[in-house]
Amino acid sequence: MKAIYLDTAPADPHDGPTLLEAAGFSVEHALANTDEEVVAAATGATAILVGDSPISAAAIAALPDLRVIASATVGTNHIDLAAAKRHDIVVTNVPDVVTEEVAVTTLALALGLLRHTNFLDRSVREGAWDPFATGPRHRVSGLTLGLVGFGRIGRRVAELAAPFFGAVVAHDPIAPITAPVRAVTLDELLGISDVVSLHIPAQVGQPPLIDAGRLSQMRPEAYLINVARGGLVVTDALLTALDAGTIAGAAIDVLADEPPTPTAAIRSHPRIVINPHAAFWSVEAEAATYAHQAQNVISWQTSGHALTPVQ
Repeated sequence: MKAIYLDTAPADPHDGPTLLEAAGFSVEHALANTDEEVVAAATGATAILVGDSPISAAAIAALPDLRVIASATVGTNHIDLAAAKRHDIVVTNVPDVVTEEVAVTTLALALGLLRHTNFLDRSVREGAWDPFATGPRHRVSGLTLGLVGFGRIGRRVAELAAPFFGAVVAHDPIAPITAPVRAVTLDELLGISDVVSLHIPAQVGQPPLIDAGRLSQMRPEAYLINVARGGLVVTDALLTALDAGTIAGAAIDVLADEPPTPTAAIRSHPRIVINPHAAFWSVEAEAATYAHQAQNVISWQTSGHALTPVQ
């Protein structure tokens, strides 16, 4: 059986190939950015272990031997799930391996925004030496953290943040929200939170959750964090809100269009902390990701059931 690693850029799958070879797979590697490249590389493969390469309906239809697509990501927007289902192909992801990294990054960004660490750093580098240069700061123990989404990452953020914040509230239309976190509506969350942090998927075909209207519901002293999906936030509306003082600042790890152009306003806005889609990564998380990805394929091969199937 052939298993092939596909990605849009070179990546080290750590022990994944060794695990697959021990299970009887022959393992290949290829870069693929288009349908044509995916099909050329994966012809004859039973399993695709994919990073960011797009796996479209057309590519799936052209690969009759394909039985499993194992993604090295939590989200599977780059895979046509409906087409995979039509062709009886199992799709898997790695839902747990980066939870700690994203949750800790969220807390670091929240505390950094509230204590102005990045803003003050920028001020000093621009020549100032003024602890009051970036405006008022408030004691975190008297503030409210609002989590939009209460899945694995949202729950872990709540656990980590509880000792720092006066209150943690959350909104999730599906996942149960348990004490001490208080369940609220989205409108209420936006109105009472000092930090609003997004932890939900972006729905294909749905408009961004955070647009000009939603931003106007937030408090002028509040901050927005997005470590979830770039498509959740209208970037132009965010920039306008910051310029108008509608909200105080934002920390952004993901964008709808990545990377932003060199002259994009979001790169240099003084009230935005921006990271290059980095919240997921640590040395340990990377190794665990590729091990789990391979184990999904091996579990499917040996038992007929993947460890973490998406469908």
